[in-house]
Amino acid sequence: MDIVFGILQRLIQIYSWALIIYILMSWFPNARESSIGQFLSRICEPYLEPFRRIIPPLGMIDISPIVAFLVLNFAQSGLHSVYQWLT
Repeated sequence: MDIVFGILQRLIQIYSWALIIYILMSWFPNARESSIGQFLSRICEPYLEPFRRIIPPLGMIDISPIVAFLVLNFAQSGLHSVYQWLT
């Protein structure tokens, strides 16, 4: 059971970093058109899309990735709490 929780924790950390990199790539022109940008788009956009539908942009600023990142961090801390409760 420890291995499963460890793997899930690590996957959430890796996905969090992928989200951060993908969000920062929007600041650089043509960065999302690169092969790395396209790969990150395929793995990050399906997660970000529901948040973008719910949370409207504030002018030119899209805060939905911030909310999506916070939800992912809450999931990670919830997973950690469940793990501690089970052990």
